[in-house]
Amino acid sequence: MQQVAEWLQQLWYGNSRLAWLLWPLTLLYRLLALIDYRRHPPSWRCPVPVIVVGNLTVGGTGKTPVCLALARHYRRAGRRVVLLSRGYGGRSTDAPRLATAGADPAEVGDEALLLAEATGCPVVVDRQRARAARHAVEQLGADLLISDDGLQHRPLWRDVELVVIDGRRGFGNGLLLPAGPLREPLDRLASVDALLIHGNLQVALPTTQVPRFSLVLQPVSLVHVRNGQRRPLADALAQRGSAPCHAVAAIGDPERFFATLRGLGFAIIPHVFADHHDYGPHELAFAAGQCLLMTAKDAVKCRQFAGDDWWYLEVEMTLPAGLLALLDSVIRNPHA
Repeated sequence: MQQVAEWLQQLWYGNSRLAWLLWPLTLLYRLLALIDYRRHPPSWRCPVPVIVVGNLTVGGTGKTPVCLALARHYRRAGRRVVLLSRGYGGRSTDAPRLATAGADPAEVGDEALLLAEATGCPVVVDRQRARAARHAVEQLGADLLISDDGLQHRPLWRDVELVVIDGRRGFGNGLLLPAGPLREPLDRLASVDALLIHGNLQVALPTTQVPRFSLVLQPVSLVHVRNGQRRPLADALAQRGSAPCHAVAAIGDPERFFATLRGLGFAIIPHVFADHHDYGPHELAFAAGQCLLMTAKDAVKCRQFAGDDWWYLEVEMTLPAGLLALLDSVIRNPHA
């Protein structure tokens, strides 16, 4: 499965003409998407503001760090924030389900658990995000909802749509699935409220009047996977020297994580797993007694069997003042 994913990434982002062989399947995908769009209009108009953080492409662009930053900001401002998550990777059939600190990531999903623990806000897990929104308002007293993904989930009413774009990869060959990485056509960008460029923009983007904002993830420290102890990056690098660390990533764009570690000065031996992979101790046996670095999303799945020298990279995202001003104007006057 991982080999298929890697082949598709090369196809989508490598300008290969082989992508056009999948064009008939792309037409079918587009037809099914149009049918689904018409069958599922917004079914419930949420009485509180709803911010959807999504993307147009398959794979990681940085949606979850944006949701974390938004939730922390508005919680500090006194809002009763509830996050909505599909719970991808979780196997629970109960819905809606509340993800809380210490929950089993195999039940609620790794991203939902990370959101709950990193923000202190309730996280409602449900594939039907409109149902999750109703639960958050009526049962949890939310006065602001933030949906991690859900741009293509039509039944969920939204006041703000934010599209996160990988500044390094952009939209690849610009084709719809499966010939390309797009979930929706690029003209969808004209109807959203803001484009959030994650990292340095290295590719051309479609021309649009929609506001653009640049986002940067800033590494903060290493955090011990098992006990939560924090270690300054400078201390970790000084202690490690030139000795290599194993590094694992089960995220949408693992190379971004590996590049960050190298940029900080770590010598790493990278190991790629499929997005949302549910780790088992035997799969990480190569790190027995050795340093192992991972993302926060990986760490929530490895606590029970983490070694003594296993750490995750803590990062923070600063939200541009212009973006917050745009959001505040909508939150003060939702449904305008």
